[in-house]
Amino acid sequence: MHRDSLKMNRQVIAGDKLFKCEVCDKLFGQSRNLKTHMKIHTEDKPFKCEVCDKLFRQSSALKMHMRIHTEEKPFRCEVCCKMFRHSGALKMHMRIHTGDKPFNCEICHKMFRQSGALKNHMYIHTGDKPFKCEICGKTFRQSTTLKKHLLIHTGDTPFKCALCNKMFARSSHLKEHMSVHTGDKPFKCDVCDEVFRQSSSLKMHTRVHTGDKPFKCEVCDKMFRQGTNLKTHMMIHTGDKPFKCEVCDKTFRQSGTLMMHMRVHTGEKPFKCEDCGKMFNHRSNLKTHMMIHTRDKQFRRQACDDIFKPSSFWNQHLMRHSGDKPFKCGLCDQMFTKSSVLKKHMTIHTQEKPFKCEIDDKTFGKSCTFEKHMQ
Repeated sequence: MHRDSLKMNRQVIAGDKLFKCEVCDKLFGQSRNLKTHMKIHTEDKPFKCEVCDKLFRQSSALKMHMRIHTEEKPFRCEVCCKMFRHSGALKMHMRIHTGDKPFNCEICHKMFRQSGALKNHMYIHTGDKPFKCEICGKTFRQSTTLKKHLLIHTGDTPFKCALCNKMFARSSHLKEHMSVHTGDKPFKCDVCDEVFRQSSSLKMHTRVHTGDKPFKCEVCDKMFRQGTNLKTHMMIHTGDKPFKCEVCDKTFRQSGTLMMHMRVHTGEKPFKCEDCGKMFNHRSNLKTHMMIHTRDKQFRRQACDDIFKPSSFWNQHLMRHSGDKPFKCGLCDQMFTKSSVLKKHMTIHTQEKPFKCEIDDKTFGKSCTFEKHMQ
């Protein structure tokens, strides 16, 4: 008996697993591990939380769960002093400081800090979307994305801002929103020192410096910095214009373009000149208008009481009174009062199209045609 026991101990030390699960054939080195494992098959969860009645298979799992209610965070990061409920969470957090990314994608060699992040990443290559919404049938690569999507159906917004009563679906969104009231912009670009309220905004911004365009169109291979830009671009291939004006039925690719269009019907002019109080439909129109108020150089003509910024504006104004057109096209002899108008006119002869759409790379000779295309 003693000899058999000694033999068994030697086998365990050597790495042999002697205890076998009769249900799934999994092997264990110790009987107590097999006993704990069997609860998976029996669905036995004898450990109950007295606060929320949640059940657990192991007492250790209940112990860790209780920290949610007690808000106990016994594990501390020695670098930044951040606290964690679990040692595993601290271990993963430390990789931020060490830069360690032990999980490697075998296809594109991208590195990840967590195995779960690698698993989610692999769905990009496989095209697999295992998480399905039971309400509308839409599928997602990540369970967290599905969870966010479900809020559309439930309308649940449990997190409330104490200052403006705005409601949010997630606590992280409320936290980011609070920076609107505090003016806090804690995320700083190390290249140009620009600051941002959200870490996601900083992440997108850094792509300007790195040139990184991780979002690829599968139809034409064009690359984009942001997923939203790719989504908008895809509408060029599909012809989809999902945003419809309820007044005139005109459709648009982007919600922002529809929003600007609606000002035609509502007469809304949200952009106000702080100098004279004049209102404008678009920020670009206000920006152009503000040139009139620039204080560094002003010219006043007594005849019509107009105000101008640089002397070139003054000269152009005089030409309207005199009828003088000093700028001549060398190809067709047409005359113009402004050099800028002559420059635009020359694109007719040169076929130059200086206005380029960042979404589909289409070019235009006139800004007005370009603006119409963007709608």
